[in-house]
Amino acid sequence: MTDMVKIISPIDGSVYAERPYADGTAIDAAVTKAKSAQKEWAHTPIAERAKLVGAFVDALLAQNSEIVPELAWQMGRPIRFGGESRGMEERARHMIAIAEQSLSPIILPEKSGFDRKIVREPLGLVLVIAPWNYPYMTAINAIIPGLMAGNAVLLKHASQTLLVGERIAIAAKTAGLPEGVFQNLVLSHGDTEKLIASGLIDHVQFTGSVEGGRRIEKAAAGTFASLGLELGGKDPAYVRADADLDATVDNLVDGAFFNSGQSCCGIERIYVHSELYDNFLERFVESARGWTLGDPLDKSTLVGPMARADFADHVRSQIAQAKRSGASTLLNGEDRGEGSPYLAPEVMVNVNHQMSVMRDESFGPVVGIMKVADDAEAIGLMNDSPYGLTASVWTRDLDAAARLALKIETGTVFANRCDYLDPALVWTGVKDTGRGAALSELGYHSLTQPKSLHFKAV
Repeated sequence: MTDMVKIISPIDGSVYAERPYADGTAIDAAVTKAKSAQKEWAHTPIAERAKLVGAFVDALLAQNSEIVPELAWQMGRPIRFGGESRGMEERARHMIAIAEQSLSPIILPEKSGFDRKIVREPLGLVLVIAPWNYPYMTAINAIIPGLMAGNAVLLKHASQTLLVGERIAIAAKTAGLPEGVFQNLVLSHGDTEKLIASGLIDHVQFTGSVEGGRRIEKAAAGTFASLGLELGGKDPAYVRADADLDATVDNLVDGAFFNSGQSCCGIERIYVHSELYDNFLERFVESARGWTLGDPLDKSTLVGPMARADFADHVRSQIAQAKRSGASTLLNGEDRGEGSPYLAPEVMVNVNHQMSVMRDESFGPVVGIMKVADDAEAIGLMNDSPYGLTASVWTRDLDAAARLALKIETGTVFANRCDYLDPALVWTGVKDTGRGAALSELGYHSLTQPKSLHFKAV
């Protein structure tokens, strides 16, 4: 009997779709086809690649009216937000636009009798392992530059969002990408690890859990495949005494609760200067009360269910543990109870770093808020984490923000914004958040191999 994977919809617990896992024969055939197609694709001029990959993006965007309700059924995001088309397009178009320059040879200073340059060549076969929380944007982060750099790409999407991989494959076929250059595979965890360990994959781009990253590193050991790993996060915000609350509160509420808090760079903990604390807290809670829970297929809904009931139960356990240790909840919103993915946003105070809710990744609609005396205390608490993806500083003094940014242990530091990815900037993390570089010109460096050309005239 063929093993099947099922999408259990968070909306009503029904089986929304099911697909068979690829067997060994199908996996081998996909790899063979990809390696053959990549050889010709690597020699296709970048301008021609750009036309085909641009058409690929167009074809994906054209499916958005079908994609939006599918996302609601697969992972619970409300339809009012229109899917991920805007962010996906911004990232894709930017990476296409900078490809020619990013991949151009580095010409060294003139040296009599010599021609010297450094060129960038594709790595070969890239495996993209994409998550369910932002299933299109995270996949596009690697697929578009991977293709533009001349690689062939295999996509293994999360089981919760299998239909995303199919949509992307439809777009590739519609755009006329050469057969084999992009392929979508439905893989089990075991077969994914076996594929990585085979030595046939040249680069793995993974977004997911810390434990998932460790398993990928273990599988890749000895293969010398390069890895790009974006793993866990516990992203902090610091509201300084000089912050503009009109520009701060609503943005932080959105950063904490959008997508039911299931965002890699969502705000999970907030530190507020004592001079602003009471005013900030009152306004934050007032704004957060507007983020009500409901049916994601209803256009008025702001917060839908979490993707799976066990994810919501994890957040419930953090809230309960914090309350037992003296923390207080300020919203006490709707919660359909253990075993349900429906969990309303929650704000917690009287929290500390002995509590899981301030230390461990929540990846759900809960945020803890602490009072701090000064910049030094805030920085110490922000850095008191095994993770380091993003952090945000809220202040009118951008010089102060720049000084603090040099002390904050994250891959990105924002000032007066949060929960956003600018494709012109490198996307990276430190500590247990992972390693590697995605997007920007540096993203192309991760997907290519430098080669030196050292020619002597005779």
